[in-house]
Amino acid sequence: MVKGGLLKDDADWSAIGVKDGQKLMMMGTADEIVKAPEKAIVFAEDLPEEEQATNLGYSAGLVNLGNTCYMNSTVQCLKSVPELKAALSNYSLAGRSNDVDQTSHMLTVATRELFSDLDKSVNAVSPSQFWMVLRKKYPQFSQLQNGMHMQQDAEECWTQLLYTLSQSLKAPTSSEDSDAVKALFGVNLRSRLHCQESGEESSETESVYSLKCHISHEVNHLHEGLKHGLKGELEKTSPALGRSALYLKESLIDSLPRYLTVQFVRFFWKRETNQKAKILRKVDYPLELDIYDLCSEDLRKKLEAPRQKLRDEEGKKLGLQTSAKSSAKDSDVKMTDAEASSHGSGESSTVTPQEGASSEKETHMTGIYDLVSVLTHKGRSADSGHYVAWVKQESGKWIQYDDDHPSLQREEDITKLSGGGDWHMAYIIMYKARFVSM
Repeated sequence: MVKGGLLKDDADWSAIGVKDGQKLMMMGTADEIVKAPEKAIVFAEDLPEEEQATNLGYSAGLVNLGNTCYMNSTVQCLKSVPELKAALSNYSLAGRSNDVDQTSHMLTVATRELFSDLDKSVNAVSPSQFWMVLRKKYPQFSQLQNGMHMQQDAEECWTQLLYTLSQSLKAPTSSEDSDAVKALFGVNLRSRLHCQESGEESSETESVYSLKCHISHEVNHLHEGLKHGLKGELEKTSPALGRSALYLKESLIDSLPRYLTVQFVRFFWKRETNQKAKILRKVDYPLELDIYDLCSEDLRKKLEAPRQKLRDEEGKKLGLQTSAKSSAKDSDVKMTDAEASSHGSGESSTVTPQEGASSEKETHMTGIYDLVSVLTHKGRSADSGHYVAWVKQESGKWIQYDDDHPSLQREEDITKLSGGGDWHMAYIIMYKARFVSM
């Protein structure tokens, strides 16, 4: 108030004639005095290390113990599979199969402990215990050159570690459902064998943990390399001829894994230099891979309905008319990562919900996969150079694990690791299956 009158918001100050030093009266209700917070503010750097790791959104790096980048990159890629971590966390000495030897048991426990240490730490973790047990189980990784441990092939490390885990994590029953690693990574192939000399034809099935992308002057894309990898020649005894003969072998995928691993066959033995030489050719690979046309006829039939549901759902997001075959009751179909465990090759396109789940729907594979990790190699030889892991986090962010130095990467840069020079190029890539609920 001023001069006994109420001073309004639109008052003309020049008409009021306020003088220098004149007192104005302020009237109103005082706000409550701000209280000090009940809990003291805790800064990120003051949190326990395990909480810091959770807030960071990605796990720690691994110390290079001397040419161990092949091992570090393998561990980081496999650690990104939550179902594998869950299977390892449930592993115990009491529950192991009688077929598992002591060193396999030790390597399985070391893998479990290393995965756990990485999740709880923000600082680089030393994998010394894991490395010691790995060399005890597979002595080839102990090779020395000039008193130092030699660089090794990351693909060999990946294959040997998965093989050990497949034996250790297999429940002591005869059911295929008990094979956790096969359920996650196993690809069943159905092959047709044809002998050109005798005209004989036969078929066989086999289970592998990865597909091969063969690289030639005709291969520019992953899909082309996979097709080449599913065709080949082999020599075996012909019953009709009574001697060894050449057979043409053509394979198709008969069951799909939850995680599809692909190895780029970049290394070959070069006699002149007596070492594994590297094919530097650029081979593009996508963030989203559709392998429907690489599947057997039986598997394609199983995939048709889930794929239609997926197309309808994506069409709805774009405001498009869905297929006439789709009914209103299917309108809530959604994509899911399907955390339930797989039920073997016989149910390759269907995954039932976890026990106790409220939903009565089942999750079905679609034959479409999303890229989740890339293991790259930089250099000219498998036994030299440098290996690095590039891993997609649950948040969708991509992290490059260059030994003890993790760093954030842009997704558009991940597919540029396709080769064609001396820069990092994809050697092993891993895709995660996309599911629909029906």
